[in-house]
Amino acid sequence: MILPPGLSDTQTTLCIGALLVAPLACAGLALINSGLGRARSAAHTMTAAMCVVAVAACIYVICGRSWQGFSGEASRTFLIGGKSWNWIGTLSPFLAGIAFDGSPALLAAWLGMIAAGLTGLIPLGSGSERWRLGAICTSTAVLAGWTFPLFAHWAWGGGWLAQLGANYGLGIGYVDVGGSGTIHVVGGLTALTMAWLLGPRRGKFGYDGMPSAIPGHNAVYILFGCLLALVGWTGLNFAGAILFAGVLPGRLALVAVNTLLGATAGGLGAAAMTRVRFGKPDSSLTANGWLGGLVSVSATCAFLPPAAAMLIGLAAGGLVALCVELFELHLDIDDPGGSVSVHAVAGIWGLLAGGALGRFPGGGEGQFLAQVVGVATLIGFVLPMTFGVNWLIERFMGQRVAPDAERQGMDLAELGAGAYPEFVTHTDDFMQR
Repeated sequence: MILPPGLSDTQTTLCIGALLVAPLACAGLALINSGLGRARSAAHTMTAAMCVVAVAACIYVICGRSWQGFSGEASRTFLIGGKSWNWIGTLSPFLAGIAFDGSPALLAAWLGMIAAGLTGLIPLGSGSERWRLGAICTSTAVLAGWTFPLFAHWAWGGGWLAQLGANYGLGIGYVDVGGSGTIHVVGGLTALTMAWLLGPRRGKFGYDGMPSAIPGHNAVYILFGCLLALVGWTGLNFAGAILFAGVLPGRLALVAVNTLLGATAGGLGAAAMTRVRFGKPDSSLTANGWLGGLVSVSATCAFLPPAAAMLIGLAAGGLVALCVELFELHLDIDDPGGSVSVHAVAGIWGLLAGGALGRFPGGGEGQFLAQVVGVATLIGFVLPMTFGVNWLIERFMGQRVAPDAERQGMDLAELGAGAYPEFVTHTDDFMQR
């Protein structure tokens, strides 16, 4: 969907306000990842989150934005079958050439910095308690500098997925307003890659192959992180709706309503599913369902009737709860943060369901097929690419910490101090008068 380059003053002001609160999505996800891990790795998880956001923002400004670009800016195109296909941006590094006057290109670059950081935080959940900080930063640099901006160009920068409507009459082209695919499926597939490459945590699976429960250390962090994520997600969806869907200010109320309905319905869906499965609701899976609902409605939040947003979120919450169990019990995937289920599975569900249930300009004929093409690209191209890149990082520098470091906890092994030193009993406490 190729949009006109200009925004009204009201749209620009609302977009800036939305981007100011969008980083709360990163804060919420960092808290959730920390709470779902054990206390002996809590400080490492939060430090890694800060490093990921920092690396992602800097690398994105250096080169990522150059590949992503914005609709109407310079890009590399090919003529295939008599039609022009836009493949990659060809802009200068370090945001050169952008007018710092609130232009749509500048706002899109700002959103890209936040989105790259959020994408990089998602794999931290699957690699929790065994992923080296140096390897995390290296993997994030590649993700923010190449993988994320490449797909973002196709979806958000006027690339070939966005052109499916103009070139083949598939609705208005691939739609991903708030980043269900661009942020969450890309991040979730990277999380799946890391879970495969790192292997499970020590003691997670017994000799009989059955998984052992390793509870998170702080449910309050997890649930408070969900509330922060809701605020940040609303900002991301607002900004995406304005920049990538051309939404007028009056329609942003629908975006806010759908975002809230997706989160709440997702939480209820997961709570109900765990109540049926285990006899009692599970707080961590309910939180994952809340996030899954947010992820699923983000793709088409500007085009969904509220009832459809509620249905998509409800189904996403139940799906997340089931997939967490499926991946652990039947596929031997140790994903402490539920990142693959929350972001990859719920994101794919949201892209497809939104394409089927959304109300798009022009009636939306062919819109579902455009969404299918986007999902196929994510699974068939992005997943193998990100696996190959991280496999190379594993071969050259290693990504997992040594067994002794994992046994004593990531805080002491990589940071030299724990997150909760007052809870540690020291011999000196009993030797002084």
